[in-house]
Amino acid sequence: MKIMITGAAGFIGSTLGLRLLARGDEVVGVDNLNDYYDVNLKKARLARLQVHEHFQFEKIDIADRNAIEDLFSNHHFDVVMNLAAQAGVRYSIDNPMAYVEANLVGFAHILEACRHGNVGHLVFASSSSVYGSNTRMPFAERDRVDHPISLYAASKKANEMMAHSYAHLYGLPCTGLRFFTVYGPWGRPDMALFKFTRGILAGEPIPVFNHGNMIRDFTYVDDIVEGVVRVIDHPAAPSSEWNSDDPDPGISQSPYRIYNIGNSNPVPLMRYIKVLEENLGIEAKLDLLPMQDGDVPATCADVARLEKDLGYRPQTTVDEGVARFVDWYRAYYELDGS
Repeated sequence: MKIMITGAAGFIGSTLGLRLLARGDEVVGVDNLNDYYDVNLKKARLARLQVHEHFQFEKIDIADRNAIEDLFSNHHFDVVMNLAAQAGVRYSIDNPMAYVEANLVGFAHILEACRHGNVGHLVFASSSSVYGSNTRMPFAERDRVDHPISLYAASKKANEMMAHSYAHLYGLPCTGLRFFTVYGPWGRPDMALFKFTRGILAGEPIPVFNHGNMIRDFTYVDDIVEGVVRVIDHPAAPSSEWNSDDPDPGISQSPYRIYNIGNSNPVPLMRYIKVLEENLGIEAKLDLLPMQDGDVPATCADVARLEKDLGYRPQTTVDEGVARFVDWYRAYYELDGS
């Protein structure tokens, strides 16, 4: 297939691109290479893709409507995988307009381009953040998600609603994926594992929020990518289980689906840090801090629908995943003679 990946220089996007290229797909990668975090890391991810003859890179911001229209006028895509977004819960508190431009305006441009370009399937990144103030766990797609506690979360719920309207009005198959705390090699420097590793190696205290009383459904990046590939290959279709008297937000009478992709095995943050300490061979200095605005104390994914529909559930343990990250980190930054 010919597949477009927005956010192709990102953590998940670059890993997904390698997987699709390896199986023979043609991939057009789009990224604006912004400086939200280290651009050199983004370029290094991109370089791994650019060695493949069936990969083409376009430096485009999805908020640039004309650039997106031009791209779609030159290509017909079987599938579009939208991973481009302004990420981060905490950054959204101080920089809300970055989320409006990328996550709302940019996503609208993608929807319009897919509609007019007769794209066979739009898959897009949502987030476990949409569950907001919900406390009943595990979080399930059938749960209402009406109380986001950050603009980032609100923008991701808006993406789901926007996609549903296009599925309903124009018959565009749309599948949204709620990712749960993705980690692993080539990860994002603004996320906990990267920050913790850098701080521990530097002998600096690492910030631990809610005084360490956090639980996360940490999900290894290769498990995420396996789920994404299976979704790509199974375009959303109207559900025979839809009941308008008892509407389920995860399904529809239109070609639209929502899936959680999480490990479904939540781990206390202090256990996560302990595994990291063991792999680094250094004890962390902890800076215990209160809960931050926009954050939640615990997450856990119900992945029964993913397993039922696609025969898959993530399996990599935190012990395995953190060890692989540390090996990558040492090699990438040329530490300990790597």
